[in-house]
Amino acid sequence: MITIYHNPRCSKSRESIAFMEQQGVAYKIIKYLDADLTPTDVKTILTKLNYSPIELVRTKDSLWQETFGDATLSDEEVIEAMVNYPKLIERPIVVNGPRAVIARPTEKIHEIL
Repeated sequence: MITIYHNPRCSKSRESIAFMEQQGVAYKIIKYLDADLTPTDVKTILTKLNYSPIELVRTKDSLWQETFGDATLSDEEVIEAMVNYPKLIERPIVVNGPRAVIARPTEKIHEIL
């Protein structure tokens, strides 16, 4: 089953859900802002995306800029930042088994179906 790490306030997240419904593909939603993701959860997502931790961060977000700015963080510190401030995680993340994509644009979901 497809898993969508979703933020209901994000238009791209809502578009990914609409896309899945149009495709007739079963999916489950994880509202990651409320899910209390662990460092292990984030590492698993990173592996499926084949991303480094900083690639999953919304570095232009004001929270990142104000909290971390130009700081040089280790991968573990970046992961901890995402766990502590899940708003910083790029979205939507769509996972299918061992693979995942950031669904921007939504059509990227085709890569893992």
